[in-house]
Amino acid sequence: MKRLFCRYIGIDYSGAQTPSASLMGLRIYLSEADKPPFEVLPPLSPRKYWTRSGIAQWLVERLAEDAPTLVGIDHGFSFPLRYFKTHGLKPDWPSFLDDFQRHWPTDEDHTYVDFVREGAVGNGAARMGNARWRRLTEERGGAKSVFHFDVQGAVAKSTHAGIPWLRFIRRRLAHRVHFWPFDGWEIPVGRSAIAEVYPALWSPSFAREDRTGDQHDAYSIAVWLSRADQNANLAAFLKPDLTPPQCTLALIEGWILGVSGVQASKPAAQWPRPWH
Repeated sequence: MKRLFCRYIGIDYSGAQTPSASLMGLRIYLSEADKPPFEVLPPLSPRKYWTRSGIAQWLVERLAEDAPTLVGIDHGFSFPLRYFKTHGLKPDWPSFLDDFQRHWPTDEDHTYVDFVREGAVGNGAARMGNARWRRLTEERGGAKSVFHFDVQGAVAKSTHAGIPWLRFIRRRLAHRVHFWPFDGWEIPVGRSAIAEVYPALWSPSFAREDRTGDQHDAYSIAVWLSRADQNANLAAFLKPDLTPPQCTLALIEGWILGVSGVQASKPAAQWPRPWH
């Protein structure tokens, strides 16, 4: 069966410090066709590691190329429906991106997520959530709430830091990239796509070797995406088993690629196997 994509990018994200800070926790792995993933290092500079702004610009450049690419990023792409209702927001993801960036301008220079949380920058107090609120996909996949800050394994900080960069990419590439599932469950043939992922679903299945935890998460994303496409499983994961109302909900809240609509995760035997 023909592959849907020819490149697969796994990004392990970090919401620490500022958009221009060089962070050990920001890692990129890339796989081409059926080749094992390799780590993509940042351009040569005094900064040893990637920055959030650097990753966003790099993605804009890669996704503008004529090479259908699937990108998996490890942070939440949207919020629970209760957030939209509480703040009187239209249930529309592009509008949400604009509204969130106005209140949480975490893509601006010298801005920490905590600066917004503490009221020094932006107006986060007008757009807060509750750690008890979870999206349907988080409930099904066993992930923490996007509002659950300051605990081990939380994605709240990376989510609040990363969402404005999704807006940045979308504004620069327009219809050249498909944000799944917000732009539809079907990804047009030949188009690149970006999806939310949760590497904890997959990383235990792959030998860690000499990689750090952050490297291994990015590697696991890239290898899983590639193998799922190669094994013809990806198409099924792009259409989780959801009822029509749940599908509509997920177009607002988003969905974690790889999470079944029915259970917490697919049985390990159905997951693509790693390279040895």
